[in-house]
Amino acid sequence: MSKTGSKEERDLVNKLWNANFAAMRAPASGGATKRPLPDVLAGNGKLYLAIEVKSTRQEHIYIDNEKITNLLKFSKIFGAKAYVGAKFIRKPWRFIKIEDLHITRKNNYRVNIDLAFSKGLDFNEIIGESKQTKLI
Repeated sequence: MSKTGSKEERDLVNKLWNANFAAMRAPASGGATKRPLPDVLAGNGKLYLAIEVKSTRQEHIYIDNEKITNLLKFSKIFGAKAYVGAKFIRKPWRFIKIEDLHITRKNNYRVNIDLAFSKGLDFNEIIGESKQTKLI
């Protein structure tokens, strides 16, 4: 993972701790293990989150099918809500539900900035502090 990705993961973990969640970056989530680990895992005793973190300076993010499959496997076993945490540089965090991701022709996933900000949730929404009305 790039230094930027690790920095964004640490930033998200700090935001979660500040919101009264226990949170951690999963060791070896980048492929050093065959276990299906998310990038960030957090919980507060009532709500559990498994997040695959992606950051970019571009307008879109591509995610391998295997990463999403593993995120869903882990989330099901652990009882966590699965999200892709998208950090477009100089924009606020957005958290996209897996079912809202665009599936590419090669059966991978893509999220662009428009999708992230139209269907994605903000930080307060994923931690259960606010609900945003989405216009469809």
